[in-house]
Formats: sequence, structure tokens, C-alpha cells
Amino acid sequence: MNASVKTESNQNMKNKMKLIFPAAIAAILIASPCANAETPGSTAIPTATNSSPAATMAALFGDPVVARGKGFEIKRSDLDEVMLGIKSAIATRGESVTPEQTSGIEGQMLNRLIQIQLLLQKATDADRVEGKKNADAQLASLLERAGSEEVFERQLKAVGMTVDELRTKIGQEAVATATLTREVGVVVMPGETKQFYDSHTAEFEQPETVHVRHILLTTMDPVTRSPLPDADQKVKRKQIDDILKRIRAGEDFATLAKQYSEDPGSKDAGGELPAFPRETPGIPPEFEAAAFSLNTNQVSDVITLAYGYDIIKSLGKEPAKKVDYATVSDKIKDFLTQQKVGTLAPAYLDKLKKAAGVEILDPDLKAAIAAAEAMAATNAPAVAP
Repeated sequence: MNASVKTESNQNMKNKMKLIFPAAIAAILIASPCANAETPGSTAIPTATNSSPAATMAALFGDPVVARGKGFEIKRSDLDEVMLGIKSAIATRGESVTPEQTSGIEGQMLNRLIQIQLLLQKATDADRVEGKKNADAQLASLLERAGSEEVFERQLKAVGMTVDELRTKIGQEAVATATLTREVGVVVMPGETKQFYDSHTAEFEQPETVHVRHILLTTMDPVTRSPLPDADQKVKRKQIDDILKRIRAGEDFATLAKQYSEDPGSKDAGGELPAFPRETPGIPPEFEAAAFSLNTNQVSDVITLAYGYDIIKSLGKEPAKKVDYATVSDKIKDFLTQQKVGTLAPAYLDKLKKAAGVEILDPDLKAAIAAAEAMAATNAPAVAP
């Protein structure tokens, strides 16, 4: 969480459900080149035209083709754009990737880009309609999690992407997925989804959640991440105490949060955070304990955290409950479909690559993609019952 409280609404369910409810970052990592496709009508999704760091690098240092096949080429800038988004997303979590990990990720992403281009060439009008429907649903879900268009745009900007670029990438991925599902002949019947729901009861238990606003004043240097001098921390303490007095005197919490809070992820939303359950990663124990101890509309005392001072206002709690079947049936169907497709896809995609005469022109990427394919074959999922 570092200097801000961060969470996502999809954490309302147990960790086991992450396969069925993908995190927002999964959509950010979706990417595919479209400007270089040689086959007319290979996709109905429009191409984003905004310049990017990857495009700037290509203009300065050249943009060689790293992979090609019948009807398409993938340039270095296409892969760099994907990697920039991945590295930015990882950096926002305070993490980094080693050169060895970077090589492995590049191999996996290049393989994904090739597969998408091959599948787009196989797409029918029905696949494009299905893909657009699924892409629209994914975007709507991501926007709902973000809470507002403004927050959503800010989250994407943090990983070097615009909404239009994300729409393009999700759209192509969704069309490719619909095409692959049809091509390998996967069908999931309603009885299968109900059987999965009934036999995985614990996975659909939603824990108690709390919904809050907060006002954070940080006591860490935003650049060095080191604690502020004691004198500066005392100034912050007096400021947060004064803000609490104004709240107790009747001033609007959300207005004060917009004015004073130093959590960039919630400031513009009046300090509002998505609802979260206990033991949510990134939520400090002190913050969680205070949040769950409050009654609706009750305001906490000042909470001292490792990186600052916080005030919380409860907007209410949702009791633990089991998510009903109608709510999750479509997501279960998607999950089971992915399992079945995952079993049948490798052989089919390998056949497509051979038929298209796919070549990896960069020796390092060729070795990386071979390693990625070997790993994917080893970790192929089993068919759902």
C-alpha cells in the first residue's frame, strides 16, 4: 500500500476466486499489434493513434521486425509497448523485474501477440460480434472497479496507457478468444456450470466487507521514500488533528478529503475506497482494525501508520454471504471454457503457426519464446469436469 490505501472491489471474494474474477491488471497486460497487419479486415477494432514511449524509442533507434508470418508482422515497438505496460504496472506495486524475468516475459508476450494475429485472421463476423460484447463487458467491469472515469484514466496513465488504447487491446484479445473457442469446438453446458457451483461452495462465500472514506497525510518523502524529519512530522500531526476537529465540528468529510488528503488514488473521489474484506493485501492492520470497528457514518480518531496519519469515516459494512448462482454463472462458464480451451489450444495454435510460416527473427526472442512454449506445455490446465 506504501503511501496510499489501495484495494479493488474484486477482492471481496476469497483468493481462490481470482481465476474466475481476474484482477484489473490482467486487462492492462492485454496487447496486440494492429497497425502492421497485412490482411485487410483482420480486425474490426480501431487502432489508437496516440504517440507512446515505445513509438518514440522506435523513431530514435529504429523499429526492426521481430516476428512475421503469412499476413502479419510484429515490430520491436509492438513488443516494447506491451513490456512498458507490464513494467509500469509492476512498478506501481513497488516491485521490479530482473533481466532474466524480462526475457521470459518478452517470450510469453511475443508468443501471445503472434497467436492473436493468427486468430484475428480466422475471425468471422460472429466472432467479432461476440468479441465486442465481451470486451464491452470487461471495460464496464474495470470502470466499475475504478469508481469513476477520472480514476480509471489515472490508473491507466500510471501504466502508460489511454482508455482508447486499452479498448483496442481488449477488443482484439476478446475477438481472438472468441475465435479460438469456436475453432477448437469448446462448449460449456449449463449443467456443468451448476455442478461446479454446487461442488465448490466455499469458493463462493463472500466475506464481510467494509466501505470507507479516508484522509491521509503522509510522513514519508515522496521521492526517497524515507521518513520526513521529526519537525515536519509534527507539522503533519497538528494538521491532521485540526482536520479531525473540523470534521467533529460538522464540516463535510469528502470535501476535506479532496482538499487535504495525500492519497492520490482516492483524493479526487473524496477519499472513498472500494469496499474490502479483512486481510486484504496492502491494507495495514491498524487501518483495517479501525475501519471494521466503526459504525456507519462514524469517524475514527487519528490513526498512526508507518507512513503517515489517517482518519477514516465508515460508509457501512456488508455482512458475509454466499454469492448466488445467477450472479456468477456467466463467470463460471468463462472459467470452465478457459480450462477446456487451455487444453486444446496448444496443438491448434502450433498448427496455425506452422501453416503461417511464423518466423522469430530476433535470436534472443526466439530462445525466449521457445522457453515460454515449453513452460506453457508443462503448466497446461486440466479439462474441467
